[in-house]
Amino acid sequence: MGNLHPKLAYMAKTILHKADTRGKADHGWLQSFHSFSFAGYYNPERMNFGTLRVLNDDSVKGGMGFGKHPHDNMEIISIPLEGDLEHKDSMGNTTVIRKGDIQVMSAGTGIYHSEYNKNEQETVKFLQIWIFPNKKNVQPRYDQITLNVEDRINKLQQVLSPNENDEGVWVHQDAWFHIGTFDNEVEQTYRIKKSGNGVYAFVLKGKFLVEGQQLEHRDGLGIWDTESFNIRSNEEGSEILLMEVPMA
Repeated sequence: MGNLHPKLAYMAKTILHKADTRGKADHGWLQSFHSFSFAGYYNPERMNFGTLRVLNDDSVKGGMGFGKHPHDNMEIISIPLEGDLEHKDSMGNTTVIRKGDIQVMSAGTGIYHSEYNKNEQETVKFLQIWIFPNKKNVQPRYDQITLNVEDRINKLQQVLSPNENDEGVWVHQDAWFHIGTFDNEVEQTYRIKKSGNGVYAFVLKGKFLVEGQQLEHRDGLGIWDTESFNIRSNEEGSEILLMEVPMA
């Protein structure tokens, strides 16, 4: 070991998911790409990344949406990318989420909700993300906040954490999400918040070099067994979502 280069001694483990390897569902009114097995898409090698269970990239046509349906014992996060999405649930919430917002539901003992695109002329695009919770059968909870997107220019803005008083929404899990929008060739170092966690990096727009891997639009890269890693934007206006989650 004495002659081994330090960087080689501590190489992070990675798994690359190119955008065109994702599962796809075309329901006419809904176009959905699945980074992990979901509904009719099953891939035994793509079940989850640690406690990150679902990462769906959804587009819903104008006037359409998901009717009332149940969830339980899951932390469900929605990040709108374009358009407006109306949410209604069995807790009495009726809200609209837009780009710059982030929404979270702790499904816990069970909830029903629906999501609709009420704009007849515009497609709504959003990410639907599910995380396994670290506590079961909690009281269902809903939260939604509007973030200042200026705070993510050329830096990573925290949008989710385990802590109710931290920046962003919170979940019942030792997870942290960050979003950054970068000029060309801007570099950042991400440091793992909790030992044993990994990060799933997902490119929302543009191009990045992450842990030596070239990533483009909607590519995903899982990184674990490391304390930190570097990202570098390779195109003006590139945007990335980093999802740190426990690996077990």
